[in-house]
Amino acid sequence: MTLLEAIDSYVDWRRAHGARFITSAQVLHRFCTHVGGGIDCDAVREADVLDFLAGKGPLTRSRANRYIVLAGFWRYAISRGHAARSPLPARDDEPRTPKSAPPYVFSRDELQRLFGAIDISRQRPVQLDADTLRALLLLLYGAGLRFGEAQRLTFDDVDLDDAVLTIRDGKFFKNRLVPVGSQLAEALRNHAARRRERPLPTGMASTFLANRDGTPLAASTVWKAFAKVLEAAGIEHDGKDGRRSPCLHSLRHAAAVHRLEAWYRQGADVQRRLPALSTWLGHANLEGTRVYLSMTPELLHQASIRFERYVERDDHE
Repeated sequence: MTLLEAIDSYVDWRRAHGARFITSAQVLHRFCTHVGGGIDCDAVREADVLDFLAGKGPLTRSRANRYIVLAGFWRYAISRGHAARSPLPARDDEPRTPKSAPPYVFSRDELQRLFGAIDISRQRPVQLDADTLRALLLLLYGAGLRFGEAQRLTFDDVDLDDAVLTIRDGKFFKNRLVPVGSQLAEALRNHAARRRERPLPTGMASTFLANRDGTPLAASTVWKAFAKVLEAAGIEHDGKDGRRSPCLHSLRHAAAVHRLEAWYRQGADVQRRLPALSTWLGHANLEGTRVYLSMTPELLHQASIRFERYVERDDHE
């Protein structure tokens, strides 16, 4: 079996087991093009793999991701008899993956400026108007949604009577229910009334967020609009603090961090509440949620206060 045939078989197998396997399939097909798909699996040399892993730019986390994808393929190929050995270098011989830059987390002041700048930045919209952009940003922050999850919401998914959103086919292929607060629910009701005045090409299965002609939002359009909002709000980032630049996903990060800060101020047992936050965010495990615990000075300050109280109580016992 050729390398290309084995890769296609592996991709089909992963998808038959419920994985979307889009990005990983792209990595494998790039590797196939790199070494030549017509060769036998065992004809691939370690030097070929190392050259593909190195890429053309500086070392980033993408190298480790490529290694993981190739390792998965070769485990499959060997188990099916398509290959007798793996040409991958030993994992311990791989360079240490550089740490990711921490994400940008909007402060509450920045959020006020951000939402206050939406109308200014969308005075002459062609398709994406201020009302729809505001509803989108509210969903990202107020419900902690990923952009794709908000983009795919339909009228059927938005229960305004019970104030619950149904998130379908989220990351890790999970569906979940997301309750929303009264203020966000009211904002969504107002948006829904205006949205119904626009075309609904598939009835209640039409997207809840749409362009003026009723078509679904395009990611490129939203990103450009968000960049203009950031500019109008005067939110700039020079990168000197080591954080990533602010983006749509920063609103979701802010939602998680601000919730944790509120729990700390209330004196709640944050560790016990982390599973609830993890479920709300749609994380696959708690590790994806724990990262937020050390993300802002406010959280560190509140944690320090909690520790000092603990020490004082211990001294008096």
